[in-house]
Amino acid sequence: MRRLVFPWVCLGILLTAALLSVRDEEPRAAGPISAGNAVPLRVDSELPAWLAPGAVLRVRGFAGRDAPVTLLVDGRLAGRASSGRLGAFNVVGRAPEPGRHAVAVESGGRRVRVGTLRVRPVVLAAAGDVTFGAGTTERGTVFPWTGVGSTLRDADIATANLEGAISSRGVAVAGKQYTFRGPPEAARAAGRAGGIDVLTLANNHTVDFGREALLDTIAHVRAAGIASVGAGRSPEEARRPAVLERGGLRIAFLGYSQVPPETFFAAESRPGTAPAGEAQIAADVRAARRRAELVVVWFHWGLELQPEPTSTQRRLAGVALNAGASVVLGAHPHVLGAVTEPAPRRLVAWTLGNFVFPAVRAETVRTAILTVRLDARGVRGWDLHAARIEGFRPVAQP
Repeated sequence: MRRLVFPWVCLGILLTAALLSVRDEEPRAAGPISAGNAVPLRVDSELPAWLAPGAVLRVRGFAGRDAPVTLLVDGRLAGRASSGRLGAFNVVGRAPEPGRHAVAVESGGRRVRVGTLRVRPVVLAAAGDVTFGAGTTERGTVFPWTGVGSTLRDADIATANLEGAISSRGVAVAGKQYTFRGPPEAARAAGRAGGIDVLTLANNHTVDFGREALLDTIAHVRAAGIASVGAGRSPEEARRPAVLERGGLRIAFLGYSQVPPETFFAAESRPGTAPAGEAQIAADVRAARRRAELVVVWFHWGLELQPEPTSTQRRLAGVALNAGASVVLGAHPHVLGAVTEPAPRRLVAWTLGNFVFPAVRAETVRTAILTVRLDARGVRGWDLHAARIEGFRPVAQP
């Protein structure tokens, strides 16, 4: 019997040794180890394609329980945070000046590279009066944009003033010398060929074919992927901002009209445009600033064929700027006016003139695209790109 016991004992010893060997060879966690808690420092988020200067830079990851985490940009401190009880961290900083920047996180003496961040301003392109009536679509809805579309599409956000309805319903309002209306496909062309992202409808032509046509206009514009401001089913909807995000910045747009007929203005149970009441403008801009870093305000104001701002225009611009707007854009005079900087990081374009619009007078032929460079603090710079209206089609000039 003793001869049988010994082989079994030996076999047990060999099996135990084999199991211990396998356990010792189990794979270990890879990556840098944070000092003191033997937990990997890991980044779980990716950098955005680009950010505007001053936009929030956020990096998420894992650094072990209650560990301090530092955000570094080009090796310099950009933000601090601590991981939670489960080890996750969310460290926040601000995007630096334009350029390409190395981003890393550090914890417990260990550093992990996140990647390279591209920083540049947000480019806003603004153009003047656009109509899809008065024969502007006779050669097709894309043709009006062929001379300027590339400049507008290259911008991060392009905006303009839409004069007239987009609808097949309604009849022309009696007593008006000019009424404008265009087909739904014109809105799609404005978005695709023209690169338009935001249209203000606050003007004296949006209700030219009645309130049903106004509601059709809003629906067709939004169906084309374009945001609209300055008109709606009620005063509250007409005053509601459109908020777009680019480069990590939220940019709110508002639109108001100071030009009669007053019957076009929205009222309770009456669709229409947003009137340029000073108290409402100030309240709306302040409310928009709580939702966005930057506010752009469109005004339909001034006197036809008069490029110089009136005292009313100056007062309305001041109301918007003092409430927190960074950019004020103007339309209605049908001629190109001055662009001014009334305060640091603030800009007013008093009248952007005609754009996709019949140029029936010599003074209305000259136009431009305004491009504004924006960061979290407001306006960094701007340019006027000259254009000339050939019939009704704007063409960029060298």
